[in-house]
Amino acid sequence: MTDLPYRNKTADPSNHGGGEEEEEEEDDIDDSGYKTQKDAVLFAIDVSKSMLQTPTDADPKKPDTALCPTLAALKCAYALMQQRIISNPNDMMGILLFGTEKSKFQEGDEETGRGGLQYPHCYLLTDLDVPAAADVKQLRSMVEDEEEASKLLQASTEEVSMANVLFCANQIFTTKAPNFSSRRLFLVTDNDYPHAANRDARNSAAVRAKDLYDLGVTIELFPISHPDRGYTFDRSRFYNDIVYSATPSDPDAPAPLSSDIKAANASAKDGISLLQALLSSVASRAAPRRALFSNVAFEIAPGLKISVKGFIILKRQEPRRTSYIYLPSDSDKPQVAVGSSTLMAEDTARSVEKVEIRKAYKFGGETVSFTMEEMAKIRNFGDPIIRIIGFKPMDMLPIWANIKHNTFIYPSEEEYVGSTRVFSALQQKLLKDKLFGLAWFIPRKNAVPTLAAVYPGTEKRNEEGEQVMPPGLWIKPLPCADDIREPPETNSIKAPDELIDSMRVIVQQLQLPKAVYDPSKYPNPSLQWFYKILQALALEEDLPETPEDKTLPRWKQIHRRAGPYVVEFGEMLEKHYAEWQRENKSSVHPTTNGAAKRSQTSTASGAKKVKTEDVEDEGPSEEQMLAAHQKGALAKFTNPQLKAFLASKGGRASGKKADLVEAVTGYFETRMNVD
Repeated sequence: MTDLPYRNKTADPSNHGGGEEEEEEEDDIDDSGYKTQKDAVLFAIDVSKSMLQTPTDADPKKPDTALCPTLAALKCAYALMQQRIISNPNDMMGILLFGTEKSKFQEGDEETGRGGLQYPHCYLLTDLDVPAAADVKQLRSMVEDEEEASKLLQASTEEVSMANVLFCANQIFTTKAPNFSSRRLFLVTDNDYPHAANRDARNSAAVRAKDLYDLGVTIELFPISHPDRGYTFDRSRFYNDIVYSATPSDPDAPAPLSSDIKAANASAKDGISLLQALLSSVASRAAPRRALFSNVAFEIAPGLKISVKGFIILKRQEPRRTSYIYLPSDSDKPQVAVGSSTLMAEDTARSVEKVEIRKAYKFGGETVSFTMEEMAKIRNFGDPIIRIIGFKPMDMLPIWANIKHNTFIYPSEEEYVGSTRVFSALQQKLLKDKLFGLAWFIPRKNAVPTLAAVYPGTEKRNEEGEQVMPPGLWIKPLPCADDIREPPETNSIKAPDELIDSMRVIVQQLQLPKAVYDPSKYPNPSLQWFYKILQALALEEDLPETPEDKTLPRWKQIHRRAGPYVVEFGEMLEKHYAEWQRENKSSVHPTTNGAAKRSQTSTASGAKKVKTEDVEDEGPSEEQMLAAHQKGALAKFTNPQLKAFLASKGGRASGKKADLVEAVTGYFETRMNVD
């Protein structure tokens, strides 16, 4: 639906997602700012002859493997645009093709020819802006229609200037996203040595790259190798001067370079196409690193402070409402509702200004009111700080002592020079002595202070050498006494060693590849279904019939790999359970659904049932009830037992179980007061 206003084309691009007043309300760790920071991503895709050449080892049964690198990169950008238009509606995206025969920088450049004079062989396919439905449709038609794509994807006979490409990106970011907190350039190419015979052109490109970094733009390189042609991308020839590696003192620098994206699909055991590799690589770097809080003082000892930044490394993704939609009376196309709120006086219907508002609380039968300034003073527990108040052994920090998500902190040199060295020394010392710090934690202004554990974390890398978890310190908010509950009492039976060994074989057969769970391979099915419905409505597509759920077990594979072992385990379990019954003279038999029930059937004689009820009517002794009352376990008795006890004491024996428990509690409390 073209009229669906994903964005206002004439609106100020620097004001997307802004304009809301920040409420000075109490918050523990408010991550709304973390979620709403604006991000601008510009794809710069190489359109050269080698990038337009399809792999020679493509599998005809898998269409994705027959894509040329340029088209695969466009499909990758299209997939990211589909995701961002729903999940991050305030973020910007753009696509810049370089090395094309045609040139275009702004609308109308092709007709006037001005674009060719400014940036030859650079074609701005999609301008940097919040993606609209029309942008997604245009890109979809291009990636799905090869004939239409071939009209534009024609490699230039002349070499494109990388300095012009980077300067063009610089101008796009400057004009379209001047105030964005995150601006990134995704560079996709297979040419590792542009301007091989022109040193001045290479130096000029390096200068333009530095200008981008000075502007706050991060360059993310996606190098493509062609093993089917015997070609491997070498960063050291040119791109080490263009793409800067991260440094420990600068956590906002680009992440360390990942391994090359290889267009190898010849080996059946690998089976990874270029498109899949690109999608995986882009997804891993799609979300910018945004600080939950910045430059908070970290007081390690009295008079010793450094500054740190806090990050949320892992967080559950959920659907977020970004706007309200309504159907106008004169149209069947939904529109975005623009809301406004005004406080009105109940008696006079006069609009109330913010300065007139007072908050009131009932205390002692009277109403006590406070002004907004007084409330701010009441809520103020001091400036944001992480103050170490002591150290304890790690074995005193149980794994269950976790009530909120942990915060990852990393040093920042902006406030205190030398923070990185002190932070690193503390992290290594805590690791060496197996200690954690007990801290007074106030993450931001007006936040409620909490006691937290500051414990060290080590660096983790995967088999490819990529960093999956950075080294640093973690802050774990600790629970108060009221947050801790006693676990329920359970009577478990220890399984024999033979049964445990049999189950170990089943677990080994059901392990994931390399015994590693990768959450990125299992997207949230309900969240993706929510996004697909919104996407279909926005783009006027057919509604999907069934959701794709990658979390469903693969029953056939499980049966093939572990079926015989499960049957063998069941037979062994039945044998051992029968032996346990004989030894303990138990009459409990397992049912088909795994529950337990009495061996007596529903057709048992009425005499037995009456006898059981007679036994229950006798009720427990007063000593048993008193012990249960002191432990707070009166609810474990049945209703007949509670009624029998109350009847024996002359009390009212009727009502629900909660009423009976309350009556028994009142009996003992009254007796204690009399005593």
